[in-house]
Amino acid sequence: MDGDGVLQGIEGGIAPFELLLAGVGACSAVDVLMILKKQRQIIESLEVQVEPEKTKNDIGYSEYKRIHMHYTLKGSVDLAKAQKALKLSVEKYCSVSKALEKASEISYSVEVIDA
Repeated sequence: MDGDGVLQGIEGGIAPFELLLAGVGACSAVDVLMILKKQRQIIESLEVQVEPEKTKNDIGYSEYKRIHMHYTLKGSVDLAKAQKALKLSVEKYCSVSKALEKASEISYSVEVIDA
């Protein structure tokens, strides 16, 4: 783990907020994969990019008001089913996104690449 020099962490380590972002991406990815598997969709790979929008609050601390997650699915997957699975995950099932939605606006998008 790294604390940007403040904690003298291991250089190149991951910062705590980056762990949280990785957590929300992983949490929702598991949901999406489970939902699509139940719908007999054929998934070869899933990649999630989590992009936060960082701002400073009134007292100078960083806040992440917006978090966008973009999912790229490869395989034989119906786009409408992928969109619905993602919506269910982020808005209902993923406990990490539910915790973050109180502090950040969470948006998401998905693309399907036929394999």
